[in-house]
Amino acid sequence: MSKLDTSPLVAWRGCTCFELRKLTRMVTRLYDQHLAVAGLKTTQYSLLMHVKHEALPVTRLAALLGVERTTLSRNLKPLLEAGWVTLQPGADPRQRIVTISAAGGAKLRAARAAWRKAQAALEQALGTAAVQALHGQIDLSMERLAPLLDAGLR
Repeated sequence: MSKLDTSPLVAWRGCTCFELRKLTRMVTRLYDQHLAVAGLKTTQYSLLMHVKHEALPVTRLAALLGVERTTLSRNLKPLLEAGWVTLQPGADPRQRIVTISAAGGAKLRAARAAWRKAQAALEQALGTAAVQALHGQIDLSMERLAPLLDAGLR
Protein backbone atom coordinates (compact mmCIF):
# COMPACT_ATOMS: atom_id res chain seq x y z
CA MET A 1 0.00 0.00 0.00
CA SER A 2 1.51 3.34 -1.04
CA LYS A 3 1.62 6.25 1.27
CA LEU A 4 -0.27 9.38 0.11
CA ASP A 5 2.21 12.16 -0.67
CA THR A 6 1.04 15.27 1.16
CA SER A 7 4.10 17.40 0.46
CA PRO A 8 3.35 21.06 -0.35
CA LEU A 9 4.55 20.66 -3.95
CA VAL A 10 2.17 17.76 -4.63
CA ALA A 11 -0.71 19.60 -2.96
CA TRP A 12 0.05 22.72 -4.98
CA ARG A 13 0.19 20.76 -8.25
CA GLY A 14 -3.32 19.55 -7.46
CA CYS A 15 -4.55 23.17 -7.50
CA THR A 16 -6.72 23.65 -10.58
CA CYS A 17 -6.14 27.40 -10.59
CA PHE A 18 -2.36 26.91 -10.61
CA GLU A 19 -2.53 24.35 -13.42
CA LEU A 20 -4.82 26.53 -15.55
CA ARG A 21 -2.59 29.57 -15.05
CA LYS A 22 0.44 27.53 -16.19
CA LEU A 23 -1.46 26.46 -19.30
CA THR A 24 -2.67 29.97 -20.11
CA ARG A 25 0.86 31.37 -19.68
CA MET A 26 2.18 28.75 -22.10
CA VAL A 27 -0.56 29.41 -24.67
CA THR A 28 -0.05 33.17 -24.30
CA ARG A 29 3.68 32.76 -24.97
CA LEU A 30 2.89 30.78 -28.13
CA TYR A 31 0.53 33.46 -29.45
CA ASP A 32 2.86 36.29 -28.35
CA GLN A 33 5.74 34.69 -30.29
CA HIS A 34 3.65 34.70 -33.46
CA LEU A 35 2.08 38.13 -32.95
CA ALA A 36 5.47 39.74 -32.25
CA VAL A 37 6.08 39.90 -36.02
CA ALA A 38 3.13 42.30 -36.21
CA GLY A 39 4.29 44.26 -33.17
CA LEU A 40 1.43 43.11 -30.94
CA LYS A 41 0.91 41.05 -27.82
CA THR A 42 -2.00 38.66 -27.37
CA THR A 43 -3.80 41.05 -25.01
CA GLN A 44 -3.49 43.89 -27.54
CA TYR A 45 -4.75 41.74 -30.40
CA SER A 46 -7.72 40.63 -28.33
CA LEU A 47 -8.61 44.21 -27.37
CA LEU A 48 -8.46 45.35 -30.99
CA MET A 49 -10.61 42.40 -32.10
CA HIS A 50 -13.26 43.20 -29.49
CA VAL A 51 -13.65 46.83 -30.58
CA LYS A 52 -13.23 46.13 -34.29
CA HIS A 53 -16.94 45.74 -35.00
CA GLU A 54 -18.39 47.83 -32.20
CA ALA A 55 -17.27 50.74 -30.08
CA LEU A 56 -17.68 49.62 -26.46
CA PRO A 57 -17.90 51.36 -23.10
CA VAL A 58 -14.85 50.60 -20.94
CA THR A 59 -17.00 48.83 -18.33
CA ARG A 60 -18.64 46.57 -20.90
CA LEU A 61 -15.33 45.81 -22.62
CA ALA A 62 -13.79 44.84 -19.26
CA ALA A 63 -16.73 42.50 -18.59
CA LEU A 64 -16.44 40.89 -22.05
CA LEU A 65 -12.73 40.32 -21.53
CA GLY A 66 -13.21 39.09 -17.96
CA VAL A 67 -10.78 41.64 -16.49
CA GLU A 68 -10.95 44.41 -13.91
CA ARG A 69 -11.37 47.96 -15.21
CA THR A 70 -7.95 48.89 -13.84
CA THR A 71 -6.35 46.01 -15.76
CA LEU A 72 -8.17 47.08 -18.91
CA SER A 73 -7.00 50.68 -18.45
CA ARG A 74 -3.40 49.46 -18.12
CA ASN A 75 -3.79 47.29 -21.26
CA LEU A 76 -5.40 50.11 -23.23
CA LYS A 77 -2.61 52.59 -22.50
CA PRO A 78 -0.12 51.37 -25.16
CA LEU A 79 -2.93 51.10 -27.73
CA LEU A 80 -3.98 54.68 -27.01
CA GLU A 81 -0.37 55.88 -27.19
CA ALA A 82 0.11 54.10 -30.54
CA GLY A 83 -3.10 55.67 -31.85
CA TRP A 84 -4.75 52.28 -32.49
CA VAL A 85 -7.75 53.05 -30.27
CA THR A 86 -9.39 56.19 -28.97
CA LEU A 87 -11.54 56.97 -25.95
CA GLN A 88 -14.67 58.93 -26.78
CA PRO A 89 -17.09 60.45 -24.27
CA GLY A 90 -20.25 58.42 -23.68
CA ALA A 91 -23.81 59.47 -22.88
CA ASP A 92 -22.85 59.76 -19.21
CA PRO A 93 -19.96 62.21 -18.61
CA ARG A 94 -18.13 59.50 -16.63
CA GLN A 95 -18.46 56.93 -19.42
CA ARG A 96 -15.71 56.38 -21.99
CA ILE A 97 -16.23 54.50 -25.24
CA VAL A 98 -13.32 52.57 -26.76
CA THR A 99 -13.18 52.81 -30.55
CA ILE A 100 -10.69 51.40 -33.00
CA SER A 101 -8.90 53.91 -35.22
CA ALA A 102 -7.98 53.48 -38.87
CA ALA A 103 -4.41 52.75 -37.73
CA GLY A 104 -5.74 50.16 -35.29
CA GLY A 105 -7.75 48.48 -38.05
CA ALA A 106 -4.64 48.37 -40.23
CA LYS A 107 -2.58 46.92 -37.37
CA LEU A 108 -5.23 44.28 -36.80
CA ARG A 109 -5.30 43.29 -40.48
CA ALA A 110 -1.50 43.06 -40.46
CA ALA A 111 -1.60 40.80 -37.38
CA ARG A 112 -4.34 38.48 -38.62
CA ALA A 113 -1.96 36.13 -40.49
CA ALA A 114 0.28 35.87 -37.41
CA TRP A 115 -2.74 35.02 -35.25
CA ARG A 116 -3.80 32.35 -37.75
CA LYS A 117 -0.31 30.81 -37.59
CA ALA A 118 -0.47 30.73 -33.78
CA GLN A 119 -3.90 29.11 -33.89
CA ALA A 120 -2.69 26.55 -36.45
CA ALA A 121 0.37 25.74 -34.33
CA LEU A 122 -1.83 25.17 -31.28
CA GLU A 123 -4.23 22.97 -33.24
CA GLN A 124 -1.37 20.99 -34.76
CA ALA A 125 0.20 20.39 -31.34
CA LEU A 126 -3.03 19.46 -29.54
CA GLY A 127 -5.19 18.21 -32.41
CA THR A 128 -8.28 19.96 -33.75
CA ALA A 129 -10.67 17.69 -31.86
CA ALA A 130 -8.86 18.34 -28.58
CA VAL A 131 -8.97 22.12 -29.17
CA GLN A 132 -12.71 21.95 -29.89
CA ALA A 133 -13.23 19.84 -26.76
CA LEU A 134 -11.14 22.30 -24.76
CA HIS A 135 -13.29 25.21 -25.98
CA GLY A 136 -16.42 23.30 -25.02
CA GLN A 137 -15.05 22.50 -21.57
CA ILE A 138 -14.01 26.13 -21.04
CA ASP A 139 -17.49 27.38 -22.01
CA LEU A 140 -19.19 24.85 -19.74
CA SER A 141 -16.83 25.61 -16.86
CA MET A 142 -17.39 29.35 -17.16
CA GLU A 143 -21.16 28.86 -17.24
CA ARG A 144 -21.06 26.71 -14.10
CA LEU A 145 -18.59 28.93 -12.23
CA ALA A 146 -20.36 32.25 -12.95
CA PRO A 147 -23.02 31.73 -10.24
CA LEU A 148 -20.28 31.12 -7.66
CA LEU A 149 -18.73 34.49 -8.48
CA ASP A 150 -22.08 36.25 -8.44
CA ALA A 151 -22.90 34.69 -5.06
CA GLY A 152 -19.62 35.97 -3.64
CA LEU A 153 -20.55 39.56 -4.48
CA ARG A 154 -23.70 39.57 -2.38
